[in-house]
Amino acid sequence: MDTVSLKINSRIQQVLGSSTLAITAKAKELRSQGKDVVNFAGGEPDFDTPDSIKQAAIAAIENGQTKYTPSIGTPQLRDKIVDKFKVDNGLDYTPGQIVVSCGAKHSIFNLIQVLIDQGDEVIIPTPYWVSYPEMVKIAGGTPKFVETTAADNFKLTAEQLAANLSAKTRILILASPSNPTGMLYSRDELQALADVCVKNNIYVISDEIYEKLIYDTDDYTSIASLNSDIYDLTFTVNGVSKAYSMTGWRIGYAAGNAEVMGYVKKLQDHSTSNPCSISQAAALAALNEPKEKVQAMRDIFKQRRELITSLFDSIPEVSYIRPQGAFYLFCDFSKLGESFEVAQRIIEDVNVAIIPGEGFGAPGYMRLSYATSNERIEEGVKRIAQWINNNS
Repeated sequence: MDTVSLKINSRIQQVLGSSTLAITAKAKELRSQGKDVVNFAGGEPDFDTPDSIKQAAIAAIENGQTKYTPSIGTPQLRDKIVDKFKVDNGLDYTPGQIVVSCGAKHSIFNLIQVLIDQGDEVIIPTPYWVSYPEMVKIAGGTPKFVETTAADNFKLTAEQLAANLSAKTRILILASPSNPTGMLYSRDELQALADVCVKNNIYVISDEIYEKLIYDTDDYTSIASLNSDIYDLTFTVNGVSKAYSMTGWRIGYAAGNAEVMGYVKKLQDHSTSNPCSISQAAALAALNEPKEKVQAMRDIFKQRRELITSLFDSIPEVSYIRPQGAFYLFCDFSKLGESFEVAQRIIEDVNVAIIPGEGFGAPGYMRLSYATSNERIEEGVKRIAQWINNNS
């Protein structure tokens, strides 16, 4: 029989698989074989969703909230998001400027599809979250990577941004705190970037999903809050996945220019329609949770940060920049070889899952999630240290 010749969309052919999901799948495979795997690969809190949120979802089911909602989210949830932005971020949005989607990833995807035309450039500082460039490729755009360095705490400077603009530049994607580095932009750093974007009429997609998980300050700044000019250019993205340990519920949201968000609505109308109605009820309950519950989880992550950094301090072959937020330690493993190969050998030799930096645009580095218990952190770092001693 002749082989069928498949015709696949050329943009989709350019899209790379997710390295984070690949390593996570390998860890699950080893666990299914009975191996004791320490998983530093996961990008989600290891805590259960709070009972009050789960009960809200159960009540929604029992009350028959199992039908379609408006594609952009229920009025009640969007009203609550308006309140959240006002109280937490000093941002004044109307419900008509907000679209609730199937996770913050989906919100970013929608915005990129709406804002990008064939050949448009999107500035993406490295290291970056693995999905940003692939989303741009799907839209027909061109990711333009700007390399940040450990010397600058892996943060984009205004000078770098200005030097990398072109007539094709359309968007800057900015994550604060960052996945994978955990770096947090200060108000002054954001202001400098905002000035460049306003001067050159560049949109900003501000990924703020880790906003609630910052450790050394309570002063979090949303770039859109700086002034009316950058507000008009910014699309603020957030969600309930990280702060409320609700990764599987798939609720994120974006806010920005009403006309653009209207196009996001149209795109969502014809793709996913509404996010899960039950998850929306749970998200509404999450946004009504006392802030002390989120702070308690943040405090545990801070303790784990102290633990994992202290353990790596005794491994001279590995260095890191101290994360200010999220729950990742981004380590320089370059003295040990090519990072993808090292990650493969570590999971195969000592059953510890870590994510190689290639997928984040940072060869030589590794991302380790400390969203796991103190005992597993100690065991995992001990195994890595032993592996390094045996292979140095």
